[in-house]
Amino acid sequence: MARIGSLPAGGPVAATTRQTSAQARTGGRRGGWTLRGLVLLFLVLMLVYFVIPLFWLVVSATKTNDELFSTFGLWFAPDFHLLQNLHDVFTYDDGIFVTWLTNSAYYAVVSALGASLIATLAGYAFAKLSFPGRELAFAIILGTIMVPNTALAIPTYLLLSKVGLVNTPLAIILPSLVTPFGVYLMRVYAEQALPDDLLDAARVDGASEWLIFWRIALRLLAPGFVTVLLLTFVGTWNNFFLPLVVTNNPAYYPLTVGLANWNQLSQAFSGSRILYTLVITGSLISVVPLIIGFLFLQRYWQGGLTFGSLRS
Repeated sequence: MARIGSLPAGGPVAATTRQTSAQARTGGRRGGWTLRGLVLLFLVLMLVYFVIPLFWLVVSATKTNDELFSTFGLWFAPDFHLLQNLHDVFTYDDGIFVTWLTNSAYYAVVSALGASLIATLAGYAFAKLSFPGRELAFAIILGTIMVPNTALAIPTYLLLSKVGLVNTPLAIILPSLVTPFGVYLMRVYAEQALPDDLLDAARVDGASEWLIFWRIALRLLAPGFVTVLLLTFVGTWNNFFLPLVVTNNPAYYPLTVGLANWNQLSQAFSGSRILYTLVITGSLISVVPLIIGFLFLQRYWQGGLTFGSLRS
């Protein structure tokens, strides 16, 4: 009896089963931690990969032209020249950098607002209104997403040249108002965010289609609107090839083309190497508005991108 009492509850078979289950759980946890560790390591490597260029830009903007080529690139020099570099950027060539900064802000803001409104109107129409050729028109718009913008730069230049808009702000703004991906995103968002019963109730009360869109739909589509706004703002702010093709007057240059012009001057003449610090400091200034915009609007950005991923 004493020997039977010393056996584990449930007998030897149950004890072996419990031990096997415990080993399986331990192995599962170890496997989970191993996979989680690999994912964490991958994310850290990606973080370093994306942060190092920005860190190099910040460090280099604090150096003189000589220190830029004689010190370690990923750490600060003994002397701190950020304020002097900022002064040089804003005063070089009669302050042309301020003109480029203003141009970029003007092009990006007007293009982003216009493109977002057009994409919202089109997405709402494709999602909630019935008209002949709706699916065909939407399929054509989806197909244009696959066409790279660089392939359209020369045809766009020829069209703008025909109507006399080359070398004007409209040459940059008008092509930026068309965003096929924004139309697609707003259609998906409108299908999920706007209940048909709500729109039908407004129609029964006598509201016109324009009043329904302006008073009801646009407010519910605000997160998607902001998402398209940010996408277009960043795309126009960073656009280089189209402004390079359609403008040749420095007074209409955005930051991208202006800084590239300074960079070419730095490489063309050995006596003007001081422009390297201007290019680097100007590049640092050019990313500040984008960072501020994302920090203030990131909750709309995240909500707009993930809203259409779930279906009720």
